[in-house]
Amino acid sequence: MGPMAAEAPALAVELQQARPIPLDVRFSLEPGELLALVGPSGSGKTTVLRAIAGLDPIPRARVVAGGEVWEDTARGIRLPPQRRRVGMVFQDYALFPHMTALDNVAAAVAAGERALRRARARELLRRMHLEGLEGRLPHQLSGGQRQRVALARALAREPRVLLLDEPFSAVDQVTRRRLQRELVLLRQAEPIPTVLVTHDLEEALRLADRLCVIHHGRTLQSGPPREVITRPRSAEVARLVDLPNIYEGEVVGHDADARLTRLRWRGHLLEARLQPDFAPGVRVDWVIPPGFVVLHRRDRPSRGERENPVGGPIGELYVLGEQAHVTLLVDGEVPLVFTVSAHAARRNGLAVGVRVRVSLLAEGIHLMARRAQGEAPAPAQ
Repeated sequence: MGPMAAEAPALAVELQQARPIPLDVRFSLEPGELLALVGPSGSGKTTVLRAIAGLDPIPRARVVAGGEVWEDTARGIRLPPQRRRVGMVFQDYALFPHMTALDNVAAAVAAGERALRRARARELLRRMHLEGLEGRLPHQLSGGQRQRVALARALAREPRVLLLDEPFSAVDQVTRRRLQRELVLLRQAEPIPTVLVTHDLEEALRLADRLCVIHHGRTLQSGPPREVITRPRSAEVARLVDLPNIYEGEVVGHDADARLTRLRWRGHLLEARLQPDFAPGVRVDWVIPPGFVVLHRRDRPSRGERENPVGGPIGELYVLGEQAHVTLLVDGEVPLVFTVSAHAARRNGLAVGVRVRVSLLAEGIHLMARRAQGEAPAPAQ
């Protein structure tokens, strides 16, 4: 396992094991950063949180928080969970059912006389907008209120790291948005490095400074959310972050002066942003996010319509809120997904069977190395 960086971040994690759940995960966070772990069920996300907290021993592990080594198996160091200043919030709240909200939080305050611990608990409940509810038992609180108590209890430990395991999945959508707001405000006030496990990609994109995609316990890609979403390292990552429009093509050549790479796809010669790492003649996977597919409008043609134009009939169209989701069958057979406003869809007469043309913006065409069947993914960077 390689050495950590010379200047220690607020949280640095390296975890490796072969079984029972394979893990090969590494990441680091600066103060106040939020990292969202995303990936399918069973990919090891919750195991990562439990390993950081010291609840699950990992054969090869290094966890450093705030300059303190919590675990370094190579040196025989492993602090027990009670000595790790971790605040952990679970999906099911994990509150003591026989204790009031105040007592649940006070029990987590690290030290001090009973009166001081209760005063600190009241302060934290007030920060979570739970004034007047201190004496209620968990079953007398709503889901959102219970989750705020759980968050207050996590903060009562004055944690160096905050670990959130699907914390908002058990509440309704309105409550979820409110809790997300509380988390954003909390992070503004308390620069605690935070690791969030979520199945909700939109939630991860709204809240995270960095996104870490995990599959079969392995970090496939980690980086700023927009970079991961628009520049996935592989078709596997693209699928895991729910990107449509993944295809195969062949690199034709590069034009460094025009900052373009040319790509052959099903008889079309496409221009993509310059990606010189791929040699001419190489077959690649490529993806274009729906936001880079531009409809040719009937009433107002644009210069962008000359950029990689393709066309075909609409195979599917549905409206969610103010957005119309359209699947165009390029050349009558290859699905290409894009979105337009519901108003633009009506104005342009979009409907199943109607033939339309779109442009694939060169800036959005991203090339990815193809992986031979059975070959391990390249190391995440």
